[in-house]
Amino acid sequence: MNITRMGIDLAKNVFQLHGVNEHEKVAVRKQLKRAELLEYFANKPPMLIGIEACGGAHYWARMLSKLGHTVKAMAPQHVKAYVKSQKNDKRDAEAICEAVSRPTMRFVAIKSEEQQDMQAIHRIRDRLVKSRTALANEVRGLLAEYGIVIAHSGVPATRRGLLQALEDADNGLTAKMREILFDLHEELDAIDNRIQGYVHKINQHCSQDERVQRIMEIEGLGPISASAIVTAVGDAKQFTCGRDMAAWIGLVPKQYSSGGKEKLGGISKHGDKYLRTLLIHGARSAMRCSDTKTDKRSRWINALIARRNKNIATVAMANKNARIIWSILTRGERYQPAA
Repeated sequence: MNITRMGIDLAKNVFQLHGVNEHEKVAVRKQLKRAELLEYFANKPPMLIGIEACGGAHYWARMLSKLGHTVKAMAPQHVKAYVKSQKNDKRDAEAICEAVSRPTMRFVAIKSEEQQDMQAIHRIRDRLVKSRTALANEVRGLLAEYGIVIAHSGVPATRRGLLQALEDADNGLTAKMREILFDLHEELDAIDNRIQGYVHKINQHCSQDERVQRIMEIEGLGPISASAIVTAVGDAKQFTCGRDMAAWIGLVPKQYSSGGKEKLGGISKHGDKYLRTLLIHGARSAMRCSDTKTDKRSRWINALIARRNKNIATVAMANKNARIIWSILTRGERYQPAA
């Protein structure tokens, strides 16, 4: 029987398949080992394959696409509604096969190897920044136990305070504690060097990708933000409009509406937390200069601050930037600053 649609429940070593024919009858229901999956589909005519967007999904989507199949990935929470009765691998594969056929289903864009490379760089850099912050807080806490309080927060102030404590011979630090603090100082420098190495890789990406360069022309977007956005969304054509992209990032109000009454709360915080953080911090940075400007964009943000508050205005500006980015990426245009 000719298989027209297949649902695959991905895992590390064991994969469950559920396929149907053109009459929506079950044509195959079987389990395959990891080494057998590509060999199985290499001998099959082109079909629609549905998978969940989980670990390894983008790799399998690329491999199966090379064999001539059409592969579509879906968020697991969208597939859950199609699971019947008790959950197991067979039910999951059946649910995936059913969900991928829905005309209103939202699909996840398959990332290329280059996108995944850059996303790994951003994730590692973000982890190192958090580790550096945690180490700086640990240093401040240890120094406070010896009566040495660093007045200003932040990594640069902590580094200066640590060096001053090591140079001061009369601050009451023991020889063993000085040895420990010296090790922490070297660890802090090592993390800084690793962060700078990944920032250098991001800057190289910015210089080689003209899409990133066009996005960097928007107020409040620098190399890290622009590179992260292009890495995550590619050409952004998977979104039908700019609002969809802003909603995917989580910069739109959360709704709980019923009976014709609209109830809007805070932002939904859906999607990529890393992108949302970068856009909001960038908007906050751009707002610092808006009160001295008279262009249309600055007048809009100043009026919003006066009408609401700075936090709401910051998110609104981040939302606007997300929509502008969608327009730039999908239309291939350059940013036109407000007159």
